Amino acid sequence: MQWNLIRFRKELKLSQKDMSKLLNMSEAAYSYRERGERQFQMDEMFFLGEFFNKSIEEIFLPRNFGNSEIGVKS
Repeated sequence: MQWNLIRFRKELKLSQKDMSKLLNMSEAAYSYRERGERQFQMDEMFFLGEFFNKSIEEIFLPRNFGNSEIGVKS
């Protein structure tokens, strides 16, 4: 799941249908991507970064991404 993307979308009160129109894809295709069943293309990621005024990392990386999440011990 793209939790950050969902949060940013909902903060702007946008639906998945709204987002699918922005990205010129079907609502189902957008839903698959948001759920993590399909990957966003790089151009879509860059578009979303500009649209939300966020870095791609802020949108697509887990919120607390760090050593603990990838199993690295200090």
